[in-house]
Amino acid sequence: MRVHCVSMDTDLENMLRTHPCYNEEAHKRSARMHLPVAPRCNIQCNYCNRKYDCSNESRPGVTSSVLTPEEAVEKVAAVKEKIPELSVVAVAGPGDPLANPETLETLDLVHKRFPDVTLCLSTNGLMLPQYAERLYDSGVRFVTVTMNSFDTDISSKIYEFVKWNGETLKGKGAAERLLRNQLDGIKKCIDLGMLVKVNIVLIPDVNDSHIPDLVRFVKGLGVYIVNILPLIPVEGTKFSNMRAPAPEERKRLMNICSDGVRMMRHCRQCRADAIGLLDNDRSNEFIRTTGACGSGCGPMNAVTENGVSVVMPRDIRIAVASDDGVTVNGGFGNTSTFRIYSMKGNDIIEESIVTIEHENGGVYGDAHTKNINDRLTALKDADVVVVKEIGPRPLNELRNSGKRVHVAKGDVNLAIREALSSYPGRTP
Repeated sequence: MRVHCVSMDTDLENMLRTHPCYNEEAHKRSARMHLPVAPRCNIQCNYCNRKYDCSNESRPGVTSSVLTPEEAVEKVAAVKEKIPELSVVAVAGPGDPLANPETLETLDLVHKRFPDVTLCLSTNGLMLPQYAERLYDSGVRFVTVTMNSFDTDISSKIYEFVKWNGETLKGKGAAERLLRNQLDGIKKCIDLGMLVKVNIVLIPDVNDSHIPDLVRFVKGLGVYIVNILPLIPVEGTKFSNMRAPAPEERKRLMNICSDGVRMMRHCRQCRADAIGLLDNDRSNEFIRTTGACGSGCGPMNAVTENGVSVVMPRDIRIAVASDDGVTVNGGFGNTSTFRIYSMKGNDIIEESIVTIEHENGGVYGDAHTKNINDRLTALKDADVVVVKEIGPRPLNELRNSGKRVHVAKGDVNLAIREALSSYPGRTP
């Protein structure tokens, strides 16, 4: 492996002067841009729910759309024209960048077209060892790794699973694999001459007392700066009912950990499509309707509900349990008709009808299992399923396959718009 001098060269020093996350003095004058090209993730954190098209939320994992690499580079051009102080372009999700081949393609395109822009990446670190040198060759000089513990007992409480080499690891096995790869990846990045920031999510009563030891540990690895972020309890996650730490708790912990370690005290826990200064996010100015990003952007659907613009790809397919096409009036397990809709601009278009023969076989047994499986198969191409009611088993099956489930009654069109207003990205 090619090894570069660990000491900072002139080019890296110049980049650091205008990096708003690694240099607190820069965050008032230098802008950053996150490119949401990476929807897939290879681990499941118990605090993370990667919701798309949720313009009301500002947290990691949220974006108003997912871009192709070509769309992303055109959006950089549009942003540079309106925000000349743009200095850093990063990929930070909404999934893990290194679980998505589009990330490297995007970085290559941006680096080639805008060589003056500093490139940055945020990752869970699972695939960092195999991609560290490739990232360096793509122009990346700043890498952030989210590392919440180096104790596998603690980590096993934070991560539900890790997907590695075709296997789904859980418990301590998942924690050990993730930690091993994080350490290897961080070392490789530092040896190559990149600056590494470690993000630590402060989770009360889980890793809070462990964080000072973790900070000392990563300092010993040569990490440049540490960012302690407060847990954001998110609906639909295992940690949804946990309390968020108070600002005083985070401040006290940063003070305890700051001996000899740079601490990032100005983090805004940015969205995966954040644009602008840290204190002035302007991503809403660049939500894409037709032509909003310049000629290189692909066409998108803009759905407006209660004044909120929601942008999504054209290929979203919505299956609605409705026998008349007017009201949502069927449950998942007993409706005979699912109507398949898509979005064309702001219009909801009915494309086809799926008819399912159903003999009442009760709520358990082979007949019940066959009924559920038949419906799951019939709706395999749908991205969103809208029903009047649904049981826990099919609900879990649909969610595990990456589909959005929306329970509603009444008008079909209104139910579809409500479902799409919080449409999440597909999972692998």
